[in-house]
Amino acid sequence: MSGPRAGARGELETTVEPLRFNNLQVRLAEKPAEVEAAQALRYRIFYESMAATPSSEMRAKRRDFDHFDPICDHLLVIDLDKSNGSPAVVGTYRLLRHSVARQADGFYSAHEYDLTTLLSFPREIVELGRSCVDSEYRKRGVMQILWRGLSEYVQTFDIQLMFGCASFPGTNLKHLSSQLAYLYHYHLAPPALRPRALAHHYVPMDIVPQSGIDVTTIVNDLPPLIKGYLRVGGFVGDGAVIDHQFNTTDVCIIVKTDQLTEKYDRRYRKTHHEIVAP
Repeated sequence: MSGPRAGARGELETTVEPLRFNNLQVRLAEKPAEVEAAQALRYRIFYESMAATPSSEMRAKRRDFDHFDPICDHLLVIDLDKSNGSPAVVGTYRLLRHSVARQADGFYSAHEYDLTTLLSFPREIVELGRSCVDSEYRKRGVMQILWRGLSEYVQTFDIQLMFGCASFPGTNLKHLSSQLAYLYHYHLAPPALRPRALAHHYVPMDIVPQSGIDVTTIVNDLPPLIKGYLRVGGFVGDGAVIDHQFNTTDVCIIVKTDQLTEKYDRRYRKTHHEIVAP
């Protein structure tokens, strides 16, 4: 399923073989142009659709980027039918393993959360971030294909734990209070795996008592990505964080990978890499 390649960070490293789902391919970016295509998609989604605030350089280049991009793996879904000389990236995830982060600038999430509990985890962990799907492809299972590629990634690198900041659109805590409280009361991570929002960012999540939560309504209203993490056993850290640049309210999600890999092995595992999406 995998073999060595010369990675963007210069070392010889294992990679994940591409998988096909009809005209869609999921794989890691291999060239700078492919990372740039993912950054352009991120810009369209985060800055044009979701009203995040770009820097002047981002606005000029119409790409979302930061100093973490060069050390990360970029998981892509590419529409092969629309790729003509340049990759048509229609979905992406940014992935940063602890074994890489500890040799560089640490994790992106560390500017919002105290990650001490996760950094002491004895096995490999990976930070998930910058997840997005082109608006024209959201009803075509691209997020499911990304997660299939993610399952392959965590198995290839023997990753036991995934985490990252997941977002609610907007920063109005009054509108989000019941959803944040639901996550706190029903999905708070165990202490040994529980990050806590940094003191200067910390927003309490238990602002509605458990007795006042309409679980069915709240679950239906959760953002699809957060709902997806919960379906595979995800937890949340203590405290939300308002991200003014991205116009979001963030929570830290933690997922043990065993349920993710079991789910996608059961649905998609084949003997060949050519797979027809359900």
